[in-house]
Amino acid sequence: MKPLVIIVAGFLFSFLFFTGTSCQKNTDCKATVRCVDSSGIAHSGAKVLLYATIKTANGGTVVADVKADGTTDDAGEVKFTFKLPAIYDIKATGTVGTKTISGTGIIKLEEGKGSEKTITLK
Repeated sequence: MKPLVIIVAGFLFSFLFFTGTSCQKNTDCKATVRCVDSSGIAHSGAKVLLYATIKTANGGTVVADVKADGTTDDAGEVKFTFKLPAIYDIKATGTVGTKTISGTGIIKLEEGKGSEKTITLK
């Protein structure tokens, strides 16, 4: 009788252990924005803003509270991580000497995936 109790207890422990652990699905939405100048050379130090524009009931638009900003690194890239999928407008600005250059774009973020967008500053 004792071996049967040990076998049943072992089976129950194994069942609870293996069914009690769950796989955590990666749901992060990662965005990489790369800024280049008109000749395709990476532009470091550009300020990048991601923001969501939402249509209002009367046909206008407003900028939502969901925003992110960053500055490009030496490779001309800035990376963002969000918890939920979304579509963001991108506005990037940089300087060349005393001249301000800028560019815009749109990036779509999907659950568990990474998205990349290159913005040409002019």
